[in-house]
Order: sequence, then C-alpha cells, then structure tokens
Amino acid sequence: MRLNQTLIPTLRDDPSDAEANSHRFMIRAGLIRQLASGVYSYLPLGYRVLRKLEAIIREEMEKAEAVEVLLPSLHPAELWQQSGRWDLYGDDLMRLKDRHGRPFALGATHEEAITSLVRDEVKTYKRLPLTLFQIQTKFRDERRPRYGLLRGREFLMKDAYSFDADTSGLDRSYSRMYDAYTAIFTRCGLRFRAIEADSGSIGGTDTHEFMAVCDIGEDTIVHCGGCGYAANLELAVSASSAAEPGSALTAPSLAETPGVRTIAQLTRFLNVMPEQIVKSIALLADERPVLVLVRGDREMNETKVKRLLGAADVQLMGELEITGLLRSAPGFIGPVNIPENVMIVADEEVRGLRDIVIGANELDRHWTGVTPERDFRIDRYGDLRSAADGDRCCRCGQPLLFDKGIEVGHVFKLGTRYSEAMRASFLDDSGRSLPYIMGCYGIGVSRLLAAIVEQHHDESGIVWPESIAPYRVHLIVIQPKDPVQLELAERLYRDLQASGVEVLFDDRSERPGAKFADADLIGIPLRITVGKRAADGFVECKRRYEPDSFELEAAKLGEHLQSGK
Repeated sequence: MRLNQTLIPTLRDDPSDAEANSHRFMIRAGLIRQLASGVYSYLPLGYRVLRKLEAIIREEMEKAEAVEVLLPSLHPAELWQQSGRWDLYGDDLMRLKDRHGRPFALGATHEEAITSLVRDEVKTYKRLPLTLFQIQTKFRDERRPRYGLLRGREFLMKDAYSFDADTSGLDRSYSRMYDAYTAIFTRCGLRFRAIEADSGSIGGTDTHEFMAVCDIGEDTIVHCGGCGYAANLELAVSASSAAEPGSALTAPSLAETPGVRTIAQLTRFLNVMPEQIVKSIALLADERPVLVLVRGDREMNETKVKRLLGAADVQLMGELEITGLLRSAPGFIGPVNIPENVMIVADEEVRGLRDIVIGANELDRHWTGVTPERDFRIDRYGDLRSAADGDRCCRCGQPLLFDKGIEVGHVFKLGTRYSEAMRASFLDDSGRSLPYIMGCYGIGVSRLLAAIVEQHHDESGIVWPESIAPYRVHLIVIQPKDPVQLELAERLYRDLQASGVEVLFDDRSERPGAKFADADLIGIPLRITVGKRAADGFVECKRRYEPDSFELEAAKLGEHLQSGK
C-alpha cells in the first residue's frame, strides 16, 4: 500500500486527553480517532491489526473445536429478564425502546442470546458437546470511559460459549479454551498471567482472568514466585499473620476518645498497635444490615464479603442508616450490644484475638480489653481481607508479589446459571430432561490491541510484534524526484508485493526526518530505505526494535526476508 493512497494521519504532538501510552501512540500513529467519549473509529492501520488479531483468535478457536456464529447486537429485554440480569446489570446496560415502546438492550454480553438460540435448536445429548463463538461489537455504558481502547463504551469482543451434558464435559471444554487463550496471547507477543478471579455479574464458578502485565492496569495481580499461585486482588488469599494483642484476659473498659475516628488516630491516642484494633465496617448486603470485622492493619475485601454472604449488592451504610439500624455513631461503630437483626461476620484473623480495641457505638468512645465471642457474638468467619505487601503465600509460605494488570481475557464455568433460568434443556440417553452445563469465554479484542501497544513501545512510538504488525516492511524512498532512487524503490515495492510481503511504501515528497519519525511512530518491524546508495544497488535496513541499521544489496532482500533474520 502506498502511504499517499491510504489514511494514516500521524501527529507530532501528544493528544491532551491521553493518559495511557497506548492511547497516546495509537492516536499519534493514526490508528484510531475518537467519535464520542469511549467510542472510537478504527483507521486503516488500526483495523489491519484488529484483523490480524481476529485471524489468530479464529485459528485457535477452530483448533479448540469451536464454531463461529454471529448473533444480534439488539436484544429484547425479556431475554435479560429471564436470566435475572435486566436489573442486575444496572446502568451499565445500554437500553432503548423501539417505535412500539418495547424495551431492548444493546448487547453487553451474549449469554442470554446464545442460550436462547441453543435452547431452540439443540434438543438431545447427541448434539453435545457444542462450542460456539463470535467476534462482535459490544456496548456498555461505562460511567467513566478512559485510557482510549482500554475502557470504552463500544468495543470489539470475542465471546465463546460451551454446552455440555455434564460437569466432566464442561471441565474438558474449559481446559481446551484455557489452552487456546494461552496460545492466542503467546502468539500475539503479550506478557500475561492467568489468575484466579471473580465471576462478577456473569456468574458461575472456577473462573480465570488472563491479565496483561502493565503499570497502567486497573487490576492488581497477586502472585507467588515460589509455587506459581496467582489471583486477582479481589480473590487472592494470603496466609494469616499472627497478632498478639494481649497476653492475659482483662475486663472490658470504656475509654474516652474525643474526635478519634481513624485507626491511625487511635493507635497514637491509646498507644496501641493497629493489630490490637478491630475495625467494624457497616454494610447493607442486599438491603440486610451486616457488620464486617477486620483487624486494624487490614483492608476489607468487598468481593470476598459478597461471596461469603451470597449477596448480589453490597453498599456502605450512610450516617442515617448507622444511627437508625445500628443505633451507633459514625466513626465509633463496634460489635458490642449491636441489634440482634444485624449479622456480624469476621475475618479469620479476628478468630482467637483478645484484649482488643473496638468502637463503643457511642460518640467519642471506644472499648478496650475486649475479647471476641466472650464480649460479643460472631455469626460467621471467613477470609474477608485483601492481601497486602508483606503477606505470604497461603500454599507455600513464600512472600507474595504484586503487579498491575489489564484484563484481556476471562474464562468462566457457568454451570446451569443460565440454562436453568431460561429453561434451556436437552434429553439425555435415558430420556430425562436436563439443563445444559455451560461455560463462557471472552477476549476483549480491541482492549488486547491497546494492551499490546502498552507493552510494546518506546519513546519514539509503537514497536509491533511481527505476528500482528499492520505491515511487515516499511519502504521509504528518500528522494522521489531522483529517478534512480525511485526506480529501485518501485521495483522493490513490486517484488515484495509479488512475493506476498505486506509493505507500506512511503514515496511522499517529505523531509527524510519526517519520514523516519513516522516510521518509528507507526512501528512496522522492518524499515527499508532507498537513498544515496541506490545507484550501487544497496539499501539501508533497520529493525524497529534494534538501535543500529545495516546495508544490504537490494538483490538479496528477498532472501534476507525469507531467512527471517
């Protein structure tokens, strides 16, 4: 492709609203342009890379025996109401009505649509297992779109869905998809980790996220350098650390603590360690009042609390709810004398503590010398804390490590979450009607594009992995008005195309410096420059990821490319 005949509007300066390097370089290199907040157009270079990613995904999906379909983007509300997600998804779901007033949603995900399709078409175990996938645009009304393609309101996604007759079949389908995802991200040149994760609003169990390791990531990856354990911070389990707040049991005592509301203030005022304090977090879990207890040096993990309680929604209580439901005072909440209808759950590290400090449910007062289960009840224990620096692995005891990551893929074991809700069943070999055992498997294709750029760039621009680069060769002629240079460049362009090499030909009448800057910005793996040694039959070659260039006889260029050097 001649650069003059395509649309590659490069920019010298960074866009003012770009926070992430991927956003900055994809705008500057002319891959994308914003149409609205969180909504982007893909220009020729960006679209070529998307097609390369799609090709890799399709190849690995077919190896995993998945069959491609294309489902509608417009979903009738009743499908989402059948699954119970019409209300659960909340404001993230793009909703609209047709001219007859019937409610619809733009597809944020397709569990409902695919379950409806298979429910109507597959009636017998003889048609199972079955895995279907698509590559299609999704819509989510993100509250705060940011980082370009990393968090948008319209994005390209590969989603696959498996249907099996039993859980052992699901295990096999899940394993095939897990391996396929590993192959896809490896072929794309991505540095990634597969980690244990929470299923969120999708539902199901035994789920893994594939995370691109990257400083700009909004997720925290917790992993062990010893045994290889890895999980999202939402689910990561660390070994309990022992605390010794008191050597002997003492009687509870009220302490006046005027204006002392935070753990830091309390440690200074009472001269105690944070481990000697148990903080109480007041929540509404599906509208039920709950008190969560964690040590003062720990942070409550909301996802773990939701899982322990089986709650769909968890929110912090406001001041009116604290005073009305708990009969307490904000900043001084504690579990002693709490109303019976309030459930009290505690982190495992609270078990066995004694002589601790807690809120007294009175303004400017705390209890000291308190011992759990002697002085107040605990209804349930669980792992309710977030892993933190200094924690050790729950499996091997080695120190845990923390990285930032971008979620690019997610695999779920759905079980019968959707098939039971939507009455999707098949007849087994004895004629019994059973719900499908389902799995779902997603890759954010446009987010994957951004994650790769986030990992593969330098101060000058993008450095594409060869497997997904928009072109393999960037051909530059320094002086198009020089007939010798132009003739050699045109011949190379024709020969490269004839041999099947994807080449972008820059024959513009621009300064050499501008051409080189654009080549570095666009990031094509090999730059070939036809310049002052054209008369001698030599060209200059430079690999994007190497600092130095080298000369090569133009006649040997094809041989050099075939060698893969």
